[in-house]
Amino acid sequence: MNLGLSLLYAAERNPEAEAVVDGQARLDYRSLQRAAAGLAAGLAALGVGRGDRVALVLKNRRQTVELYWACQWLGAVAVPLSWRAAAADVAYCVADSGAAVVAFEEVGLDHARACLEAADRFVAVGTADAGSSAALAARFCADGGAPPCELYESLLIAGEASGPPEGLDDREASIFLYTSGTTGRPKGVPRSHAAERAGGLSQALHQSYRPGERTLGVMPLYHTMGIHTLLATQVVGGCYVCQPDWSPAVALDLIAAERIGSLYLAPTLFHDLVHSPQAATAEVPSVRSLAYAGAAMTSALVERCVEVFAPEVFVNHYGSTEIYTYSVDFDQRAAPGCAGRPATNARLRLVRPEPGAGPDDEVEPGETGEIICHLSSDEAFCGYWNRPGADAETIRCGWYFTGDLGRLDEDGALWIVGRIDDMIISGGENVHPLEVEDVLERAPGVREVAVVGLADDRWGQAVTAFVVLEDGAAEAGEEAAAAGLDAYCLASAELARFKRPRRYQFSDSLPKSPSGKILRRLLREE
Repeated sequence: MNLGLSLLYAAERNPEAEAVVDGQARLDYRSLQRAAAGLAAGLAALGVGRGDRVALVLKNRRQTVELYWACQWLGAVAVPLSWRAAAADVAYCVADSGAAVVAFEEVGLDHARACLEAADRFVAVGTADAGSSAALAARFCADGGAPPCELYESLLIAGEASGPPEGLDDREASIFLYTSGTTGRPKGVPRSHAAERAGGLSQALHQSYRPGERTLGVMPLYHTMGIHTLLATQVVGGCYVCQPDWSPAVALDLIAAERIGSLYLAPTLFHDLVHSPQAATAEVPSVRSLAYAGAAMTSALVERCVEVFAPEVFVNHYGSTEIYTYSVDFDQRAAPGCAGRPATNARLRLVRPEPGAGPDDEVEPGETGEIICHLSSDEAFCGYWNRPGADAETIRCGWYFTGDLGRLDEDGALWIVGRIDDMIISGGENVHPLEVEDVLERAPGVREVAVVGLADDRWGQAVTAFVVLEDGAAEAGEEAAAAGLDAYCLASAELARFKRPRRYQFSDSLPKSPSGKILRRLLREE
């Protein structure tokens, strides 16, 4: 089934059920389906047809959701792009994808201007907090040289709403998601209607969504977690509550006011939530399900999440943009950080983390290996967009090589120990950052920590901890703080002495990607 029909079925099944909330705006499924069909007609009037790409440089807003579904209804391909990225990177992605139209809001104005040579048509999307579409379009065209800019509202009335996309093959592309590009130019990941719907269904299943589930839409819609949160909500006829800008206080207010039942966030956002001043008095009884992805959660953070939310379900969802779900652990309280067992649509192996290793080069139980996933998964992509070199590097014999390191415990459960590139070799011994971070985050006065290996004449690589201290914890000075942390590590029964940090760096924050991942590469460069 293509996603346009999936929306139609939801609208016919529960037409009056609330589908989207964005501030004062509320749409039921009937209204969402009509808006999608109307916008599809408007895009068609601009010359957009099946298979054409539509770039979206937008925050998590009602209009973003409507445009996404309009692409699915029309058979066009949504290309959501990060408004946090550099304008040049957005222009690269627009050119690389061949997008015919760029829709943008105030925060994406400079990005849109950078795309003048890459795209022919532009759509200005006004918002309640930044001004009208007409004012934004005027600013876009003010310097001259820009093509006419369409108004979002005009698309809704540009033509007669089209019918459902019954003839659209669900193997066709639904969306291009671009990887974060932390190691070079972003890579386009075309994902089909079938793979996207399978990802939404599996998320709803794994995270115990109920019919009518209400969830917080704060993970960016240009990120795999964000877009599949939207899809998982739709397949159960639930409500997607938009939060365009991250604020722990606003999130807690929305959770209470909108009766949010499930939260699916990156660990850094959970960290912000449960350590915010408002967490101690927050009214969050509606929250039943917690899920996270993107990085392993420390046991200290798991415990704090349980204290604040007391969830019935606490899931670690391990996956990627390329294959949405690899594995799932359903009870983080029992085993914090555990990635669990292969997901419903996944088949996994651990192989030797060596160049040229194949699917049959499996490691022994308990040994660390590279995690690979079979591409027969219903949620899998079919290869990168115009990147044969990347395909050759990551796809071998029908398996996708993730670049992640993991091990199986005695019960057969998977534990992620880091990226191949993040492994620290210190004094000839392998040290994985996560095991050091898990100990340090429990130390008194530590708010956040990231561990990397830095070049060292004696050790080869010195285990180095970048630490953000709690307010007031740095008053004794960095030298005393470092000594205290070293003593804490030496006293820990969970960390071998040789794995403890040899250096400490203190800062006010850690560099993160738009999806909340700590960028160790930038720490190493610093």
